[in-house]
Amino acid sequence: MGGSAWMVAAAVAAAVVSWVFNAVVVSLVWRPRAVARRLRAQGVGGPGYRFFSGSLGEIKRLRDEGAGLVLDVSSHDFVPIVQPHFRKWIPLYGKTFLYWFGARPTICLADVSMVRQVLSDRTGMYPKNLMNPYFARLLGKGLVLTDGEEWKRHRKVVHPAFNMDKLKMMTATMSDCAQSMMSEWESELRTKGDGVEIELSRRVEELTADVISHTAFGSSYLEGKQVFLAQRELQFLAFSTFLAIQIPGFNHLPTKKNLKTWSLDKKVRNMLMDIIKSRLANKDVEGYGNDLLGLMLEACAPDHEESQPQLSMDEIIDECKTFFFAGHDTTSHLLTWTMFLLSTHPEWQEKLREEVATECGDEVPTGDMLNKLKLVNMFLLETLRLYGPVALIQRRAGADLELSGIKVPEGTILSIPIATIHRSKEVWGMDANEFKPERFENGVSKAAKHPNALLSFSSGPRSCIGQNFAMIEAKAVIAMILQKFSFTLSPKYVHTPTDVITIRPKYGLPMILKSLKV
Repeated sequence: MGGSAWMVAAAVAAAVVSWVFNAVVVSLVWRPRAVARRLRAQGVGGPGYRFFSGSLGEIKRLRDEGAGLVLDVSSHDFVPIVQPHFRKWIPLYGKTFLYWFGARPTICLADVSMVRQVLSDRTGMYPKNLMNPYFARLLGKGLVLTDGEEWKRHRKVVHPAFNMDKLKMMTATMSDCAQSMMSEWESELRTKGDGVEIELSRRVEELTADVISHTAFGSSYLEGKQVFLAQRELQFLAFSTFLAIQIPGFNHLPTKKNLKTWSLDKKVRNMLMDIIKSRLANKDVEGYGNDLLGLMLEACAPDHEESQPQLSMDEIIDECKTFFFAGHDTTSHLLTWTMFLLSTHPEWQEKLREEVATECGDEVPTGDMLNKLKLVNMFLLETLRLYGPVALIQRRAGADLELSGIKVPEGTILSIPIATIHRSKEVWGMDANEFKPERFENGVSKAAKHPNALLSFSSGPRSCIGQNFAMIEAKAVIAMILQKFSFTLSPKYVHTPTDVITIRPKYGLPMILKSLKV
């Protein structure tokens, strides 16, 4: 009996080993070769597949080579630092080519027409790419990462918080936060004398965190500070896994990185839950509130009409994570790079200051005043083109499909290199690498040879819901700074834009401030 049991066990073990071996051979050898052969027959080439690692070895090597580059402050081409593989492969294989993220086929889409086809789709054929669980921990499975009916349900709840009337009402709050920051600057100038040096990127991060805290959650930055600090750690942890092959189940093992991620995630969720409980405790006196959190809490209230879209408490926490991160991180980098470009283009700094003086005088800018700042708007759009917060977005082929005549297998990642597209001379002209806000004089659709070429907020139905919020905040803050200060780049500044999910100055942005008051 015992011998028989051993034989059965041995047979089962052999079957399991055989199944695992076949699965490995199919997924890591046979399928990549078959996919590459099929796409090559359709004219889609690319770097060859290497067992298990795919193209990741070369991508890492090229990024390591670019990591030490320092650019001249007049150069805006950070692609050799952030996307060196695209810079190398596009001339070799064309704008549409196949590379490998481990054993997962990934198609680069640097052709604007193909990008538009993917981003304008409303059928759900190109869902978000959720292969990296660390990114989901950072952002939460909120509006940015959901798809299909889930996304529609979330959007119905969140969208009303971002209509233009509400955004105009938020302008006063944005201005109050900016005034608080500038009061600190004025105090430093009085103490240390004119021409004080400040580290601008850190100040702006705190400002945009304060704005999102007030406008979306009815709290101050100081109350939400621990959330932002924990999310920043999660951001760096998530980015450290960006070029790592995600082995199924590995994120559940108690590794040092996973334990840290779980701890930070729990900390963020608990802090957000405290904010939510405080709001619920006061709802009978103050109501749910008219901000983003209030709208979401109302949507999941038990006495709410069942026909209305509802969110669970976990979904509300995920939306809070999304907006705590996305609502401040991207805007802070837009403001940082705008200040960098204003400091390196003094003639534009003066032009914008004159426009602000004409439209706003010495008053705190209102929503209507901000709408009249055409030069400021052009300047921000050109900043977004050259230093957009997100350098790359991805979608996934939700089924076997055809894209611009190419048959793409289900599961293929579609990688859209925004930073590379924004520097394409075919799309933007021979001056694509130059800073020229006047290219947006007649609006976004006429700035390039393709009307959908600016992808800083993505495009189509899944474009960033917070883009108007970001633009209004950026206009208000820049206008207020221009009213009171002139600024130049510190000699200490080192121009090395780097990618940590969002594009930021690697060594900060030290700036020399002077008061305009006589």
